[in-house]
Amino acid sequence: MNSFIKTLLLIASLGLSANLLASGDHDHGHDEHDEHHEEEPQKGVHNGRLLEDGDFVVELAIFEQDVPPEYRAWASMDGKPLKSGDWKLEVQLTRLGGEVNTFAFKAEQDFLRGQGVVEEPHSFDVKVTATYQNQQHQWTYPSYEGRVTMEDEVAAASGLTKAIAGEGVLQERIKLYGTIVADPLRVSHIQARYPGLIRSVKPTIGARVKAGDVLATVESNESLREYPLLAPIDGVVVERHSNAGEFTADRVLFTLLDERVLELHLQAFPTDASKIKTGQAITINANGQQAHTKTEYITPRHGETPTLEVHAPVDNSNNLWVPNQAVEGWVDIAQTPVPLMVDNRALQSFRDWQVVFIQIGETYEIRPLELGRTDGQFTEVLSGLNAGDSYVVENSFLLKADLEKSGASHDH
Repeated sequence: MNSFIKTLLLIASLGLSANLLASGDHDHGHDEHDEHHEEEPQKGVHNGRLLEDGDFVVELAIFEQDVPPEYRAWASMDGKPLKSGDWKLEVQLTRLGGEVNTFAFKAEQDFLRGQGVVEEPHSFDVKVTATYQNQQHQWTYPSYEGRVTMEDEVAAASGLTKAIAGEGVLQERIKLYGTIVADPLRVSHIQARYPGLIRSVKPTIGARVKAGDVLATVESNESLREYPLLAPIDGVVVERHSNAGEFTADRVLFTLLDERVLELHLQAFPTDASKIKTGQAITINANGQQAHTKTEYITPRHGETPTLEVHAPVDNSNNLWVPNQAVEGWVDIAQTPVPLMVDNRALQSFRDWQVVFIQIGETYEIRPLELGRTDGQFTEVLSGLNAGDSYVVENSFLLKADLEKSGASHDH
């Protein structure tokens, strides 16, 4: 059973559900969103919401045909249209989180036109104040879209995680391939100091030894005295070419490898050569494992292919890596500070936007974003989000699925 199904079953077992709040008052492509099947507001001839106070009626619509979204309003008294210069209007929008947008209106043709753009999402609590013949008329109502409420227990069971939007550093990276090999500085090839007869051999291949441990005893041909062959480093016996009763000759008898630190070799083509420098951070990936290191030095690579070889140490104290293991390495070649960025895992495609879901209490709402540069892990936010906003990172697709399940629409 996959984790998504388990999550759904867990949510069902809690007897809880995410409640969608998505209703709007939009003109020219903004459909009403009423997933609770509440009675839809009455519409006027301009497809706007009708607001009535006795015989005084205002029709308020969000208009966005060939213009950025703006408010337009018409009024009538006793069923007769009013001239745009005979009445006044103010609209106040309170968004999730407490941000307030106030719109004044100016007369234009037969309607009043709101001064300013109604920014997305069109989700807010609305307060409308109209004045005609020194008499004030006021209405308040919710107009929500792209908004979901989810109890904390359900959110926890769904695996939703959050982060705080803020400044950061984008890492420009290039991807290289290579292998992890034994560090030549941590390999020891051991020969007998004086040729002679091997009297005893202690470790077997694979045995771990410490510096100073006796590996073998040898009887010198010259003095006929025995002397010990000692391990010069801590390490593992990876080769053994000696048995009791053999002559040492001038061959290598043991090879020891200290595998606690290995060496990374990455191949880089000349087009990348100018970008790579010593000290740059490298992230290594292979088989779901990851490690971090820094470029130590760069050398030309032997062979017919014109490539460079990037060398870096790899901490292997946890024995996660083995020599000759193929890996990919991401080399950080530049760092770009940005005032606001988000984790790419939070981004969702919704309608024709890239969005994240902000969270305030048990309420979640989309924020359409204008995005800038990215390093593949984080992306710069140019507009649509504020520093300090709490946004959903992992499993935000569950919130998107809830909106899509509800049939919420906002076609432009």
